[in-house]
Amino acid sequence: MDNLSANKIPKILTWATANNVEICLTPTYASWANPIEPRFGPLRTFVIAGSNHPNHTALARELQAHLRRRNANARHPDVLAAQRRERARIRSERHQRWGRPRAA
Repeated sequence: MDNLSANKIPKILTWATANNVEICLTPTYASWANPIEPRFGPLRTFVIAGSNHPNHTALARELQAHLRRRNANARHPDVLAAQRRERARIRSERHQRWGRPRAA
């Protein structure tokens, strides 16, 4: 769960305790660790940025259209895994970690 202050109010914490739920918050300024964050970037870029939707219905229609396009053009999980393995192999050959060359 993200580290939003609204997620730490007593009502939420009491509910979690009563329902045997452990709340694990992401560290502050670590939105990259939240698995939902990569989904918001393309939505901002392709749907919301530079738009002037007249109402919520039009915005919702655009969001649904974006999700339909994304799902229709989704790559198979096996293809994604093979691409990740290939990138890791190349990084390993170049002695790189996370896209940057190692310091000499």
